[in-house]
Amino acid sequence: MMTTDGPDAAAQRRGQVITSGVIGGVAGAALAGHRGARAAGLGAVAGAAGLAAVDAVARAQQRPGEIPPLWSRIAASAALVAPLGWAAGQLTDLGPVEVGAATGALGGLLGIRPQKVLLGPLFGAAVGGLLAASRRPVPAAVTASTTMAAYRIASALVFRDPQVSLLAERVRAEDLPFVVPREARTRYVGTGYVRELAEVLGGRYVADAPDVGIVASVDELAGQEFDPAAIDPRVREFYEHTTRFTLDIDPEWRLWVRPGYLLYRTVVARPLGQANVPMNQRETQRGIRSRIDTITVPGTGTVMVRGWIRSFTDTDEPIYVGIYTTYRHGDRGYVSVGFPVPQGSFTATLLPRARPGGGLVLTSRGDDDQSGHYLAYIDPATRDLTVLAVRGFAEQLDVYMRDGELRAEHAFAVFGLPFLVLHYRMRRKTAAPAP
Repeated sequence: MMTTDGPDAAAQRRGQVITSGVIGGVAGAALAGHRGARAAGLGAVAGAAGLAAVDAVARAQQRPGEIPPLWSRIAASAALVAPLGWAAGQLTDLGPVEVGAATGALGGLLGIRPQKVLLGPLFGAAVGGLLAASRRPVPAAVTASTTMAAYRIASALVFRDPQVSLLAERVRAEDLPFVVPREARTRYVGTGYVRELAEVLGGRYVADAPDVGIVASVDELAGQEFDPAAIDPRVREFYEHTTRFTLDIDPEWRLWVRPGYLLYRTVVARPLGQANVPMNQRETQRGIRSRIDTITVPGTGTVMVRGWIRSFTDTDEPIYVGIYTTYRHGDRGYVSVGFPVPQGSFTATLLPRARPGGGLVLTSRGDDDQSGHYLAYIDPATRDLTVLAVRGFAEQLDVYMRDGELRAEHAFAVFGLPFLVLHYRMRRKTAAPAP
């Protein structure tokens, strides 16, 4: 976890230690509560002191670019589930096996990865079974805490490649060039997002900007795996003059993900006005409007924000709103696309690679420390970022020429499982100028 050393850093660390003390106190009371009020009080004091000390030592050892040590995170998670176990023991007749299974299921869900979701309740039930074999009854709080600690240890040994991990906490945006720090300031993103952003930034807003691309120049992406001079001129034109083209989209969803996506779309995407991908080609036949809204630096023609907005033509219902940027790190160029969400942004940072035949591939699976997916919370007061690396998500955009036609495949996978491919055909608009 990366941290800053600003004037409030010491106060923040003290606040974190105090918070850990409170969590530890509640956990200690829950763990010792079965012995009576006096034991619960002593347990609260011991728990508060213990977890506060753990947090203080962990943060003292923590260096920029690192997250707190695993042992401290395991201690915190074990403490957090203790009061839940205590409540289960007070309100239900669940035994150690049931409490262990429920705790393991919670740990698996928080791990997100499907394998962890399946392993969690089975592992928890096994731990609960061992505790149930004890000669003395094991309190539900102890069962929950023990199960969580054991599961976290076993999970760390088995799954060594975390799919979601805390990357940075309260850092400046310039320290993370692969994150696009453009958040939504309301609960709805929508097709008017760039206009609203222009009011915040003070730039000149241009709606549906003419003859503009999602990147200023493909040359900005030059690197050891990509030579811009080798790409087909029509591929270059698409990136540098995207608005010259119409896009036909054919979404190909895997069957296993459709039920979950329909639920997500109804509950999250449509109310949010973001990431509302069509379910099938029939929906795309309603018509897809593609435009790029820009924000330019006042007094100049320099574009500082490029927002590629896609919506259904008949209702202007948003499909997605993406903020496209490029940057260089070392001898490589990257494309970073930020998708604003309330008080945060989901960023896809893509590494360019050459494709045989003059095409261009953008992939989130590079052999570097920049490409990938990142979920950022943006502090509204300081503009500092707290960022999760979402390593379980992957995508690849492949733009190429076939039979004289410009095409693309945009493939997505989660936890190594492919779930969506968007097939594109790009055609130059009738009034668009020739390259």
